[in-house]
Amino acid sequence: MQQIAEWLEKLGLAQYAQRFAENDIDPSVLRDLTDHDLEKIGVSLGHRRKILRAIAEFDEAGPRPAPAPRTAAERRHLTLMFADLVGSTALSTRLDPEDLQEIIGAYHRCCAEQIEKLGGFVARYMGDGVLAYFGYPRADEDDAERAVCAGLALVAAVAGVDVGPGARLRVRVGIATGLVIVGDLIGDGASQQHEVVGETPNLASRLQALAEPDTVVIDGSTRRLVGGLFEYLALGTVSIRGFSDPVPVWRVMGASAVDSRFEALRVGRTPLLGRDEEIELLMCRWEQIKRGDGSVVLISGEPGIGKSRLAETAVERLSDDPHIRLRRFCSPHHQDSALFPTISQLERAAGFRRDDTDQQRLDKLEALLAEANVDLSEAVPLIADLLSVPIGNRYPPLSLTPQKRKENTLRALLAQLEGLAARRPVLMVFEDVHWIDPTSLDLLDLIVDRVATLRALLVITFRPEFAPVWMGRSHVTQISLGRLPRRQRAEMVMRVTRRQSVAPGSRRTYYRSDRWRTAVHRGIDQGGDRERHADRRRRPL
Repeated sequence: MQQIAEWLEKLGLAQYAQRFAENDIDPSVLRDLTDHDLEKIGVSLGHRRKILRAIAEFDEAGPRPAPAPRTAAERRHLTLMFADLVGSTALSTRLDPEDLQEIIGAYHRCCAEQIEKLGGFVARYMGDGVLAYFGYPRADEDDAERAVCAGLALVAAVAGVDVGPGARLRVRVGIATGLVIVGDLIGDGASQQHEVVGETPNLASRLQALAEPDTVVIDGSTRRLVGGLFEYLALGTVSIRGFSDPVPVWRVMGASAVDSRFEALRVGRTPLLGRDEEIELLMCRWEQIKRGDGSVVLISGEPGIGKSRLAETAVERLSDDPHIRLRRFCSPHHQDSALFPTISQLERAAGFRRDDTDQQRLDKLEALLAEANVDLSEAVPLIADLLSVPIGNRYPPLSLTPQKRKENTLRALLAQLEGLAARRPVLMVFEDVHWIDPTSLDLLDLIVDRVATLRALLVITFRPEFAPVWMGRSHVTQISLGRLPRRQRAEMVMRVTRRQSVAPGSRRTYYRSDRWRTAVHRGIDQGGDRERHADRRRRPL
């Protein structure tokens, strides 16, 4: 039982160790636990969700340790970040060496925190420069995205480092993606360095030198991999020392207001194959909800199997049918951000712009909520608080306990959905719920219950590790997507690769959409050197 107690403590849920012990729950039965089992022994809803997610990463030997950097050099497709402190020479001329050391140390700790928070590996500190790898020692499906998010977070965090009155640290960040050799290439034992060889680290360093202070600059390969997830300023093609051809570069301005991660990351449009029955079911449910019988459709399946593509096809099929569409997507980088999917969707729907004043944002929010015929005097202060929009003197300030504020906010969000459904049918798509935050899950529980009596179709997509508690309800249907038959897989390969030839002996199945995206950018796999890159592991959830 000690293993279970230690595991719960790492999850921040040590208070349940005694209950697990009293019910003889040991590692051998952990994977068999259900939401009902946990509820029966007194685990709260939010904590049940955390435990069920964590169980997917638990084996009988205990929690999987963080991967240690490998010792052998290997070929990898990595995204590399190079960050450099601006004005460090000027600092050194006016500060005592000990004071400068403290500032550089704080800067390094700040960089490491932001990089490691997003799954990066700090490979080397070079004075006031930092080199980080994304995709080593473990590769994830969204390494390029993580690198860009880390770069933006690093710029903001470094600016907040305390360096005394009248001073502020600034940083430049360059990010590049490409094929490298990485591993312990230099030294032995404690002197080993996880070095990287190839043109990509040089390119990242050159891009950093091109960047203005407090900005992030990326190359074309990174830009293709992150798609429409961010807003960019094209800097054109730049001649870079050591590179024979000019390099196209972009400045990352910030996260974009995309309706769907699937749409933002999709490289090209391919027809949906082998899902006619599933599409027909969704269309039947739509006709049903127009008669006033609300419905929920759960779509589950492995990464890249076609969950979002199926939901997107339903959206396309209904484009000519008058309705209101609401799309919310969860993010692997915001699992601890309360109501992130809803906040993002409301900001998009209200039409918030970066240069809006507080008054303009409040006006837009009022107009958005008025469309749902909700009580603005109650809803606006709550939703404005959620979106960090000051209400000034237009509404009385909120004086609620945190719990009451949460309850009233969820109720206001539910009332908005009810108001919209009263006007016309609503299609609501909630994507990637395996990454949902606990507060959003509380809201989704309320929506699933309420949808039954609304003119609304709620489509929820998730991976198999997510355990929905809504099955068995009369208005809930689940679609479990399996792999396509061989003939349809072959047809898909031919369409994605634009009919380029594939070696007859090549039978690997790329089951993640990110891998397909990478394969299309790089062309057909040329040999076994990239086999290791294809053998990526799923990130713990």
